[in-house]
Amino acid sequence: MKANIARYIEDNIPAFHMRKLESLSGLKLKNVLKRKNPYLFKAKNMNAAGDLVKGILDAHLSSQEETIFGAFLENVAIHACHLAYGGMKSGIEGIDLEFNRDGSRYIVSIKSGPNWGNSSQIKKMCDNFRKAAIVLRQNKTVQNVVAINGCCYGRERQEDKGNYRKVCGEAFWMLVSGEQTLFIDIIEPIGYRAKERNETFMIEYAKVINRFTREFIEEFCLPDGQIDWPKIVRFNSSSA
Repeated sequence: MKANIARYIEDNIPAFHMRKLESLSGLKLKNVLKRKNPYLFKAKNMNAAGDLVKGILDAHLSSQEETIFGAFLENVAIHACHLAYGGMKSGIEGIDLEFNRDGSRYIVSIKSGPNWGNSSQIKKMCDNFRKAAIVLRQNKTVQNVVAINGCCYGRERQEDKGNYRKVCGEAFWMLVSGEQTLFIDIIEPIGYRAKERNETFMIEYAKVINRFTREFIEEFCLPDGQIDWPKIVRFNSSSA
């Protein structure tokens, strides 16, 4: 089973790197600048155009990367569960994975890490669990439904949250696969050919940094080279 999962990861990790590259293509400085908090960057005393451009681009790419890689890890977990328990991608709204284990039907909402949501998002997840349980119990063969908030990394000391369990890191991978060491075993195949793929990404990244910096200086710097912060704030937040 471990070898099968390793092959799956090695076959699919290139898609993660490709999506990272695609997140750079067609990126526009002004679109990124509109989404970021100009006050934060001013508070960080960023006065060099290159530093500011790198800061806003890195912040943008970090959030993009987290989303892309989270989807990849979710698919790895579903694949591992399919091998172990016949688990499958759920068709129920808000549920990522369904599988049977120990006489119970498990419904899982998969997140990258434990600190993923605010109170309203957690409430929405609980509502999704409740609705999914109602749907599943219409099938008389389903006697017990166990709701799981599964997190691919991290720890959770108090798993029992009342109407669902929060299972993180080692415990999550053990739950979906039955393999005690899977949370460690997946680290090597995830790094498959990462060096050369990241080198390709960094070449394109440098091009974007250079292009954005040139455009930023032309658009948002004063003739003496100083950053025109009022112009940036007006561009980002003006009602006009």
